[in-house]
Amino acid sequence: MSSQSSDESRSVALYWDFENLHASLYEEREAGSYGRESRFKLQDPVIDVQAVVETAASFGPVAINRAYCNWQFFGRYREPLLQNAVELVQLFPPGGAAKNGADIRLCLDAMEDVSRFPHIGTVVIVGGDSDFMPVSHKIKAAGRVLIGVGTRRSTNKHWAKSCDEFRYYESLVEPLASEVASAAPGAGDVSATPEAMPAPANVPAELLRRAVRLLSEKKGDAWVNKAEVLPMIKRLDPTFNLKEHHFTSLSAMVKSLDSVVETRVGPNDQQLRVRDSAS
Repeated sequence: MSSQSSDESRSVALYWDFENLHASLYEEREAGSYGRESRFKLQDPVIDVQAVVETAASFGPVAINRAYCNWQFFGRYREPLLQNAVELVQLFPPGGAAKNGADIRLCLDAMEDVSRFPHIGTVVIVGGDSDFMPVSHKIKAAGRVLIGVGTRRSTNKHWAKSCDEFRYYESLVEPLASEVASAAPGAGDVSATPEAMPAPANVPAELLRRAVRLLSEKKGDAWVNKAEVLPMIKRLDPTFNLKEHHFTSLSAMVKSLDSVVETRVGPNDQQLRVRDSAS
């Protein structure tokens, strides 16, 4: 069916069981740390929102970016959520210690969106619960690609296996942290909270490195076609403009940043890969 083609221009729908990921990361720091006493208070940010959004963007333009949570305790995530255009769905738990039902609402919304919007080709679900297994079957039956994201220790193995592809959160964050550190030497502490990370000194170099890395991870090949790079950069930062950084073309930018990427002639297009010393 043509509407279910694998055309890379098709959009991505990203759904977050936000507290699920937050709690998993807290528990990995210290078992039992996200208990009844600590749950109902203002939370310190531990999720790198940007790393997850960028991973979703590697599969296509993100049309839906929706996170489910009891947001009254997650106000300290304000800046990264705003910067990454996350739509917040407020869920109040029906009882003092009850679950907020984020996984149920998420699954219902995902299926409704898939049925309403044929341009959605890929669904990304952030969360590690086995409760997501039924919706995985429905999404794949509808001919859409399902990507899961969760932590290594807390993700249910059956849920991970039910996805077309599963990415562990830790593998998404480590490359981004190293890139920020290399782009801003001496800026600091890799243990800093996500929204406190320093801005990179060289925006074009950072975006080029991240775009090529994400494309290569998606394709399973270090070399990527140059024609795919600028659209990926635009997904990572819609405000990016070559002329504002004094480049007449992507080729000119790549040439000036040969310390970041190396090039070769491919079968149909020039190809790029991140240099080892810059990764």
